[in-house]
Amino acid sequence: MSSARSNDHGAGVATVVRDVAEAEGSTSVHQVRTEEDLLTVRHAVRAATVQAGFTIVDQTRVVTAASELARNAYIHGGGGTVTIDHLTARGTAGLRLTITDDGPGIADLGAALTDGFTTGAGLGHGLGGARRLMNDFEVRSAPGQGTTVIATRWASR
Repeated sequence: MSSARSNDHGAGVATVVRDVAEAEGSTSVHQVRTEEDLLTVRHAVRAATVQAGFTIVDQTRVVTAASELARNAYIHGGGGTVTIDHLTARGTAGLRLTITDDGPGIADLGAALTDGFTTGAGLGHGLGGARRLMNDFEVRSAPGQGTTVIATRWASR
């Protein structure tokens, strides 16, 4: 199992977020099985960012990351789910996206997070780009066991 994690807010906030999110947050789950599902995910994430009070810039960041991650699950993972969790920590709203697929997994996670790496016809900025758009980003993947990406963004003040 490969795992990569980055966190712009430090371990303390990440721990608080997990505790508070489980107790207080609302959750929605969206299937990603068709092209139309990708559009549904984009709309759901946009609505969640508006509800959470994100600025238009942060809305765009989260929707862009969600779109890329959902598309990866659809194309490379054969489909999956996107879970949107509303978070609150220390008076700040946030969203956690959990994208899961049952695909072949990522053989070389380090390479996959490197700009320019692609297994298809894309530019190779997807996974690394999504990581840069979010405050907290974790990938869990193993060959033959699928991939889970957990990405969190906090509303700017």
